[in-house]
Amino acid sequence: MAARVEALASDLPVVAIVGRPNVGKSSLFNRIVRAKRAIVDDAPGVTRDRLAARAEHAGRTFLCIDTGGFTAEPPRDAATLAAQVRAQALAAVREADCVICVLDGPAGLAPADRDTVRLLAKADKPVLFAVNKIDGAGREALATEFYETGVAELFPVSAAHNRGIDALLDAVVARLPPPGPVHEEIEGLRLALLGRPNVGKSSLLNRLLGSERALVAPEAGTTRDATDTAVRIGGRAYVLIDTAGIRRRGRVTDTLERHGAVRALGTIERADLVLFVLDAPEGMTDQDARLIGRAWDAGRGIILLANKWDLMRGPAREVRAFRRTVAAAHPAFAGLPLLCVSARTGEALDGLLGMLVQVERSYTARLPTPELNRTLRAAVETHAPPSPEGRALRFFYVTQTGSKPPEVTVFTSAPARVPAAYARYLRTRFGEAFGLVGVPLRVRFRGRRDGEVTTPPGSAARAPRSSLPRRAGAPARRR
Repeated sequence: MAARVEALASDLPVVAIVGRPNVGKSSLFNRIVRAKRAIVDDAPGVTRDRLAARAEHAGRTFLCIDTGGFTAEPPRDAATLAAQVRAQALAAVREADCVICVLDGPAGLAPADRDTVRLLAKADKPVLFAVNKIDGAGREALATEFYETGVAELFPVSAAHNRGIDALLDAVVARLPPPGPVHEEIEGLRLALLGRPNVGKSSLLNRLLGSERALVAPEAGTTRDATDTAVRIGGRAYVLIDTAGIRRRGRVTDTLERHGAVRALGTIERADLVLFVLDAPEGMTDQDARLIGRAWDAGRGIILLANKWDLMRGPAREVRAFRRTVAAAHPAFAGLPLLCVSARTGEALDGLLGMLVQVERSYTARLPTPELNRTLRAAVETHAPPSPEGRALRFFYVTQTGSKPPEVTVFTSAPARVPAAYARYLRTRFGEAFGLVGVPLRVRFRGRRDGEVTTPPGSAARAPRSSLPRRAGAPARRR
């Protein structure tokens, strides 16, 4: 039976930003949350999925939701991307405690604006109308035209220049429900869904959540912004991050796709674990390997999800055969945990929780010093280190100096002379001894007296600094 995945509802009040395309909703969203979370571009229809981020004003914290541009009149074909964007925006309105409808001051009143005002009047929610792009006092007259819609109050603002934002937020806060009991927010590890375009990342997210949380369309590049969803999987808290697909740089010609890819790569930095989605019929491509390597070098735990497994036929459908193919083409990633799944049918997704638990434990592992040193002694006895330049290498002591991912520092007689191959050997022995799976164990070498520290290639990219404890029971160094 598949582990239950449930989206966690926030205790915070919700403010949704809506309006037709290209009126500046994402610019206003970024201004309110005080971060560049949403992609902003002059082209219409940039935002598609709902984006959520915490915001604070006048002592009140709320959840701000950015939505895609939509029109009040539904498209004829409910399966189109425009229809899905509209459905997501209206869902945000239903869930909101307050709605900000953004209008385009310089563009003037359009028939679509009248329709939107009438549609929002039926929502039975507080709605504030912000006339955007009023960049100076001389442009405030542009807002008066919108009173023809019957709106009682307008808020002239400029998201780009931070004009009128405080007055708008004062009105938002005044319309929020009274503060309820304060509950401690539980936020688990951050899981980033990463991969090339059109491999099924958003479909997997929707399958896991059991709802159409992310837009799915046949064309590549549907997802542009990174969307966060707090969830519980089998009772454990996580944050699922859906990201834009990342193609090879030379193949990206669309500016918006490039923006989305940059955001997706940035997601690696704020993630803990990466659920890397492969296209099973295509196998692991060179671009997949490059992206996996980037996440590995950044110190992230990794689980491979070979999606579209329902399309595999004959001998190719053998999981062991698929593993062998991946290992033969990219041996560096042969040891990563792999799950062959189908977002369309839900096949094999019941095994995800077990893998998550295993990789999470490895990522946050505490490695007892006595066991580390026993492992080091056994490794050296089994395979003695070489003697570069005719001088024997001696290893004195090892201790854990970092976590997420785990890092150990080995005190040695000559850190700079430890061969990369022997460093890999020790890393493998430590990983096997503690059952570490799917995480890049970092091994550093340090001189016992002079403080020299060496990180062998492929061991600890951007390793954090750590204070090293003095060996338990060791006498103080004489001066």
